[in-house]
Amino acid sequence: MEDAHKMRSVEDYRKMAKKILPEPCWNIYDYPGPNRQTASDSIYAFKRYRFRPRVLTNVSRRRLATTVLGQPVSIPIGISPTANHVFASQDAEIATAKGAAAAGAVMIQSTFSYKRIKDVTASSPGGLRWMQAYIFRDRRITEHLVREAEAAGYKAIVVIIDSPVPGLDSEISRDFARLSEEMNRYPHMDIGQPEMQAAKKAGIPGIVKYNLGQYDDSLTWEDIGWIRSISSLPIVCKGILTAEAARQAADAGVKGILVSAHGGRQLDGVPAPIDALAEVVEAVRGRNVEVYMDGGVRTGADVLKALARGAKAVFVGRPILWGLACKGHAGVQHVLEILRTELEYAMALCGCQDVNTVPPDVVVHETFYHYNPKHKL
Repeated sequence: MEDAHKMRSVEDYRKMAKKILPEPCWNIYDYPGPNRQTASDSIYAFKRYRFRPRVLTNVSRRRLATTVLGQPVSIPIGISPTANHVFASQDAEIATAKGAAAAGAVMIQSTFSYKRIKDVTASSPGGLRWMQAYIFRDRRITEHLVREAEAAGYKAIVVIIDSPVPGLDSEISRDFARLSEEMNRYPHMDIGQPEMQAAKKAGIPGIVKYNLGQYDDSLTWEDIGWIRSISSLPIVCKGILTAEAARQAADAGVKGILVSAHGGRQLDGVPAPIDALAEVVEAVRGRNVEVYMDGGVRTGADVLKALARGAKAVFVGRPILWGLACKGHAGVQHVLEILRTELEYAMALCGCQDVNTVPPDVVVHETFYHYNPKHKL
């Protein structure tokens, strides 16, 4: 694999993955929404936040270990749920899980995985994993998924709440159609129901139509109560960007909130998650709800900014797929290790000793320096 040994940054992995992946696979991974507004701004938004480093604070020992929902992890960096890992590697989610376990990171497995939960578990039994779930129109699919995750020792259910309808446009649908039928199959969607068996007889168009038809635009917060009723696992809501939704989630009894804009692939024009993070954190302060963030994270410095803004942990999506495409499970592990190294370096330079106690004032919005009446001219 040409130049694969030279990977030193997440950006290096992005460039190499673009060379390696077939065009339709790259297009599906990279799809940023119709206008690219949220996807682009989610990356750029981190530049709007500036460090205010503390100096001479003795950073000779720096702690990166933390917990998520009470489970220990080596780093406050996890893997967001992303579909179609098979586009990057035939080992798909098995390789991703191995890389996550080797780095000591939590992995959220997607409903739209190529590999079954039981096979992922068997490949890396010591890893910490959560399961992503949609509350589908056919609740049998969701309930079956939750039961399998529980049986396999997964520690949380991550419910997607920002997708009452599918967000992919016709251009991406054409890219899916260019792939083999095997690569369009998701085993967790097939629980032997007659409707799926009929869809499979129609080939790729039938399978895609059936899967897209499972999005349920009638969902309400009462449906979070339903999923809590079928599982004893803690529930994390992914896709929250406002204080109002955060308070509703807390009222519904969730234990975690993942501030996320779905990579810009759903509603293009929503804010960058790092911009929305602080209001969500403030809205559930004292409610025993952990807040995480994903979207636009490309460096360890980005991670530190999110931690300072109140995130308990930060998740990454596309960079993991790039690592998987370039080096399989070793690439996944290396992407996480790059972010870990960069995070630890940024902590030292900012005078931070522990990811669990990052001072909020070590990071400020750039407007702090543009105008502040307390500043003397």
